[in-house]
Amino acid sequence: MKRTLLRLVPGLLLLLTLVALPGRAQSQNQNQKAPANLTDQQRQGRQILAQACSVCHLPAGPGAKTYGPALNKTTLPDDDEAIRQTINEGNTRMPGFQYFLQPAQVDAVIAYLRTIPAPARAATPAPRKSDVD
Repeated sequence: MKRTLLRLVPGLLLLLTLVALPGRAQSQNQNQKAPANLTDQQRQGRQILAQACSVCHLPAGPGAKTYGPALNKTTLPDDDEAIRQTINEGNTRMPGFQYFLQPAQVDAVIAYLRTIPAPARAATPAPRKSDVD
């Protein structure tokens, strides 16, 4: 009985992950609007980002915090090779994806990230008269 449960656990975890991914992709699309006229490479990058990076880099819902930094064209280095190296080799808080993603897939992610605009800043409310006095 114990062996059967141990064999089922990885499959159940995979199933739960796959079920959660479409929601993450929708959440990403709602929070970070990319241009509608994406190239095929950029669309592939968007899909890979939603599948492989969303757990850490995309908020699960409005106001939710992320483990990794927000990814958009203003938060990235100008050098694509630096981004490629981080994706492939990782860093202290991020695993490397060199054995998970092909070079063309990494290039697709970079191409898509370059299309994501910075999120709009929340408007700060004007001070109320009672706050000023």
